[in-house]
Amino acid sequence: MILARVAGTVVATRKDPRLEGRKLLILQPVKPDGTPEGSYVIGVDTVSAGNRELVIAVSGSSARMAEGCKDTPVDTSIIGIVDSVSLDEAPSSARKGK
Repeated sequence: MILARVAGTVVATRKDPRLEGRKLLILQPVKPDGTPEGSYVIGVDTVSAGNRELVIAVSGSSARMAEGCKDTPVDTSIIGIVDSVSLDEAPSSARKGK
């Protein structure tokens, strides 16, 4: 799974017929603290995500398992809108292997 922020949209007037009516969004993968990480990806929106929202996306064969994406040529699908992220930090001694 990928944690990402919606950065924009893609409009493609000519595309595979199986993508007709699908919203394509530009995603910026982020770290749990919201810091950008990695390159942008294009994802098919299955949850009505909006601009700048934090989302969960899946890629590869998992993307084709998302709602309505079976037998569709997708590599990334947005499957959730994130309400909050909580990252529990291990004590410093545990991180150092002590």
